[in-house]
Amino acid sequence: MDHLLIIDDDVALCGLVTEYLEQLGFLVESVYRGDAGVERALAGNHALVVLDVMLPGLDGFEVLRRIRAESQIPVLMLTAKGEDVDRIVGLEIGADDYLGKPFNPRELTARIRAILRRTSAKAGADRGPRKRLTVGDVELDNGTRAVSLGGENVELTAVEFDLLEKLLRAAGRIVTREELSRQVLGRSVSPFDRSIDMHISNLRKKLGRLGELERIKTVRGVGYIYALASAADGE
Repeated sequence: MDHLLIIDDDVALCGLVTEYLEQLGFLVESVYRGDAGVERALAGNHALVVLDVMLPGLDGFEVLRRIRAESQIPVLMLTAKGEDVDRIVGLEIGADDYLGKPFNPRELTARIRAILRRTSAKAGADRGPRKRLTVGDVELDNGTRAVSLGGENVELTAVEFDLLEKLLRAAGRIVTREELSRQVLGRSVSPFDRSIDMHISNLRKKLGRLGELERIKTVRGVGYIYALASAADGE
């Protein structure tokens, strides 16, 4: 039974969501303040955190920063409908996904299950034989879920790691945004969904350029391509 933590000061909403999720077999704990939410999230007893942006004590962004400083527990952020800035900031800090309020409980459940499926798949990979993937100066280790750049460790979120793996395995070829969204986030891309774009942006900042080239290039209207070292050498 997956144990979820909801950090939201809307007591009525927490009650309704808890009732709905518990009927589906989840164990749910609710916390109504940001500072208390950090403490509970870092206790190591939960499979996933559902985190609201507007909170007393500490706001959701600061809660997420403090969680990410010590833990890679999956975090689904709840943002006000249409507040793109909140979504972008949350993804930049390290949220795995976001959902606008008000939301349909079925959509919340779908997002939670998609994140937990990825977490379960990662745990299975960790128990299996170690597999390394090397493309140019980047090495990705599936066993430890570690990434190094030129021999130096690079700290990535779970989503960033999965995106990088997909791109490296297809290095030199285009991977569409739809493919990345389905395979990594577990859903189709909606017209105004910038999740994949923001995660890619974060990856670019952490990995830097490949010579004179953008390491992860945007193919406008299609998707992304990871540049091969030979392409950089040819510039």
